[in-house]
Amino acid sequence: MATARIVHGISPFSRFLHLHLHLRRRTLTSAVRPYFAATSPPSTAVIYDQHGSPDVVTRVTELPPVEIKDNDVCVRMLAAPINPSDINRIEGVYPVRPPIPAVGGYEGVGEVHTIGSAVKGLSPGDWVIPSPPSSGTWQTYVVKEQTMWQKVEKSTPMEYAATIIVNPLTALRMLEDFVALKSGDTIVQNGATSIVGQCVIQLARLRGIHSINIIRDRVGSDEAKENLKQLGADEVYTESQLDVKNVRGLLGNIPEPILGFNCVGGNAASLILKFLKQGGTMVTYGGMSKKPITVSTSSFIFKASLSIILSCSSCEVALWLEMAPFDDFHTALEKAMGKRGRQPKQVLKF
Repeated sequence: MATARIVHGISPFSRFLHLHLHLRRRTLTSAVRPYFAATSPPSTAVIYDQHGSPDVVTRVTELPPVEIKDNDVCVRMLAAPINPSDINRIEGVYPVRPPIPAVGGYEGVGEVHTIGSAVKGLSPGDWVIPSPPSSGTWQTYVVKEQTMWQKVEKSTPMEYAATIIVNPLTALRMLEDFVALKSGDTIVQNGATSIVGQCVIQLARLRGIHSINIIRDRVGSDEAKENLKQLGADEVYTESQLDVKNVRGLLGNIPEPILGFNCVGGNAASLILKFLKQGGTMVTYGGMSKKPITVSTSSFIFKASLSIILSCSSCEVALWLEMAPFDDFHTALEKAMGKRGRQPKQVLKF
């Protein structure tokens, strides 16, 4: 009689059935598993809900995480300046400004924290700047599409990288776009202690161009004059020093300016025109005094000066900057607004 033999173990069919059930369970589980999108860390930000004086309407608050889409880059901000245009945006007087509520800041430098799945050419750890400049840099983490970020060398001083996209490029474009300047020519500008002004002085010096510089009468004017001359300024005058009939007598052997830069407006613009050579060009790129430009009739008739309005949109320059901790934002803001005397440009460090 045949004897049945029992073999301990799993038959091939049992193995197949077990695998089939396992895969089936995995498929069903995957179908109901929730999708978790990548998000940024929570962010500390300076925001304003209404327009007004920045030291009144701004507040520091926590913002929730933001979803990082396929083409997005999450950047941990390292430094961001407080520009006059930032203050004007919060005040509501700057022509281009974001809808409120808004996060302050328009430029800066940060380190790539996380990238979306479709991002190419950027990696975590890279330094980037917003280019073109865009609002919302006064916060610890910023999420924007890759097209909004430009990679920069990490060897660049942090405070310079944070301020390169607006003011230095404005200075460069003004020197190149309106008059064909050559070595030996002269330019004149007001607002010379601004970052644009400082860049104009240094770029002009590198090209052999003389610069006449006008600053406002403030405490510390003598120190400001010395600082600007160290940068390469030929002459520096306060506005009160130019309250004379013949300012051209102050030029000495320096040729009359053929190009002038005005960022103050008001009567300060007329001082530019006093210096300009007949047929010279004055470029207006700001209005820090918040007053209309004052131009004498004789300037238009006899000097035939041309006024141009400029909308501000690899040379090494030195800038008078002060790094301020982000935790002490309101102190830096008061300095930037001139409420603590004449101060260097404030750059927030996160």
